[in-house]
Amino acid sequence: MRRSLVLAGGGMRVAWQTGVVRALREYGVTFDHVDGTSGGIMTAGMLLSGQDPAEMGRRWSELRVRDFSSPLPLTDYLKGPWSLPALGDAKGVIRKVLPALGIDAEAVRSSAVAGTFNVADFVTKTCVAVPHTDIDLELMAAGMSLPLFIPPLRRGPRIWTDAVWIKDANVGEALRRGADEVWLVWCIGNSPYWGDGPLEQYVHMIEMSANGALFAELEAAERSFVLHVIKPRYPLPLDPEFLAGRVSADSLVAMGYRDAWDYLGSAAPSGVPKDPTCTAMQDPPRGVRFRERMRGDAGGAGLVLDVTVELPLPAAGTASPGARLVGHIDYEPWGGRVLLADGRIEADGAGFAYVARARLDGTWHEVHARRDLADAPGPDLWSDARNVAFRVGDECAAELELGLRDAARALASVEPYGAHGFRDRAEAVTELARVGLRRALSTY
Repeated sequence: MRRSLVLAGGGMRVAWQTGVVRALREYGVTFDHVDGTSGGIMTAGMLLSGQDPAEMGRRWSELRVRDFSSPLPLTDYLKGPWSLPALGDAKGVIRKVLPALGIDAEAVRSSAVAGTFNVADFVTKTCVAVPHTDIDLELMAAGMSLPLFIPPLRRGPRIWTDAVWIKDANVGEALRRGADEVWLVWCIGNSPYWGDGPLEQYVHMIEMSANGALFAELEAAERSFVLHVIKPRYPLPLDPEFLAGRVSADSLVAMGYRDAWDYLGSAAPSGVPKDPTCTAMQDPPRGVRFRERMRGDAGGAGLVLDVTVELPLPAAGTASPGARLVGHIDYEPWGGRVLLADGRIEADGAGFAYVARARLDGTWHEVHARRDLADAPGPDLWSDARNVAFRVGDECAAELELGLRDAARALASVEPYGAHGFRDRAEAVTELARVGLRRALSTY
C-alpha cells in the first residue's frame, strides 16, 4: 500500500504538526510521499531534510518566533498604506526561520522520499506542486507568503505566493502519485464560531477557502482510497497568540502528540468519511490555560515534568468537558524528551493529580504527579503545593518541586482560551480569581 502524508497549512501553529509526526513515527506508519502547503511546507521541509521528530521538536522549542517578522525597506513604508506591497518581507523566513528549523534545500532535493511543495502561480491562478527535486528556500518561503503580510516572489514571468486561497491540502497530488492511503494532518480551524474584527474574519476567509477546496477535491476524487485525518478537537490558538507568548512551541508540539494519539487509539482501517465532517471541530469552552514546570532528581539524573493545563471554567447548567493537559518529561536516561498523551486531572478531597501516559521503548506507562493539599490557606498550603509525588509506572519515582521562580512563571502564564475580545478574556480571568485555582482543579 502506498501512503502519502499531506501536511496542510496553519501558519506558525504548524509546530503542532511536529507532535503529530512523532506519534505517527511511534505508531509505525511510513510514507512514500510527503506533501506540504502553506505552513505545512515547514514540516515537509524538516522531514525531507532528514530530521527525526524529536530533533524537529527541539528546533521548534529553540526557535525565536519573532524571526518570522522582518520589515520592508523604509522607502516602501513611506509610500503610504495604499501603495504598501505588504506588512513585511520574507527575509526573516529565508535567512533565519528555515535554517533554524534545520531545513536544508540541498538535502530536500536529494531526499529518497518523494515530496511536493504547493505554491500558487498568480499568473495562471493555479496551484503548482513543485517536486522536491526542484525546490529552494525562496520558493518555500513564497509558498508561505500570505497576501497582505508578505509580498509574492517574482521570478521571471511567474509570481509565486501562498496557495492557501486555492487549496490548503493537495490530496489530488497524493492520488496522482498513486497513494492508496492518505494521512491528512489538518490544523486550519473548522468550527461554527464566527468572530468580529479584521484578524478573525481574515482567518475565517482562509477557513472557508481551505475547507471548501478540500471538500470539493474529496468529492471529485475519481478513485477510491483510504483517508485518515488528524486534527485538534478545538481550533488551535492563532499566530498572534504564539507571537505574544500566550502559547509556546513546546505546548503546540505536545498538543499535536496528544491529538494524534487520540485519533490513532480508535482509528478504523477504513479511515474517515470523505465529507465536511472530516475536519469538523468543536467550539472550545471558556477556560484558562497555564504552564507548570516541576523539577527533581531520579536515579542521580535530573528530571523535569513540564505540563500545560487547559482548565474549563464552571458554567451554570452545563456539564464540564473536563480539564486536559499536555506536556513532556525531560530525562536523559530515557533519551531526552518524552511526550505525554491522554493527559487529565484526577481529584479527591485531599488533593489532585496530573495523570497521563508516556511511551517508553514501545510500551505505554502511566504518569502520575500528585499533590496533597492543606485544608485551609496558610503556610502549609504553599509547602504542600510545591511538593509533587511523581512516578511513571514501575520505571521511575521521584519527588518533584515547584520552585519559586517556576511558580512565578506558572502564574504569569495564565491565559484565557475560548474567550474572544478584551472583555471576554478579562471576564474569564476574573472568574478564575473568584472560583480560585484550587477549587477549579478540585472539580475534576
